[in-house]
Amino acid sequence: QVQLVESGGGLVQPGGSLRLSCVHSGSIFSINVMGWYRQAPGKERELVADIASGGSANVADSVKGRFTISRDSAKKMVYLQMNNLKPEDTAVYYCKAHTFSDTYYWGQGTQVTVSS
Repeated sequence: QVQLVESGGGLVQPGGSLRLSCVHSGSIFSINVMGWYRQAPGKERELVADIASGGSANVADSVKGRFTISRDSAKKMVYLQMNNLKPEDTAVYYCKAHTFSDTYYWGQGTQVTVSS
């Protein structure tokens, strides 16, 4: 069982920045893709960005140019740098780990609220 713990959420004004962090408890050799998803009230959970073990990243069009995903595999960490935040970015943000054995694990989520 792999556990994921997110941190870094909070309340920020429009145009502000936040950095989300996620640490996993699995083996550094077992995790393939790590990603960030978000779910706003009344909406389905959607991919924000993910990054493979080799470093290739995939970023949703809605956040491209504002959000950056990065990863430190040795520290078992994945980060999401969020700049120029907008009210529509308000959601619970979840970290997800996909192992090489095709198993998925989710974190408990961290709330991001963008409001003046």
